[in-house]
Amino acid sequence: MKKEIHPKYYPNAQVKCACGTTYTIGATKEYMEVEICSKCHPFYTGKSRVIDTMGRVDKFKKKLEKKEQLATKKKAV
Repeated sequence: MKKEIHPKYYPNAQVKCACGTTYTIGATKEYMEVEICSKCHPFYTGKSRVIDTMGRVDKFKKKLEKKEQLATKKKAV
């Protein structure tokens, strides 16, 4: 390895997941936070989680309907 061109290596870096699991790995950062890991990812656990039951398009259409209803109410007044 050439000197002074590589980042510092931390052999005991800590990685904390949003589910609470903590891992010790080797990395160039001393501490990292991740949102998902092998303990909570649906692929590894075999359980699927439904985060959003209503799709984005449905939400958008619902907002448009509300907007149109408000507009017709304002015109009536």
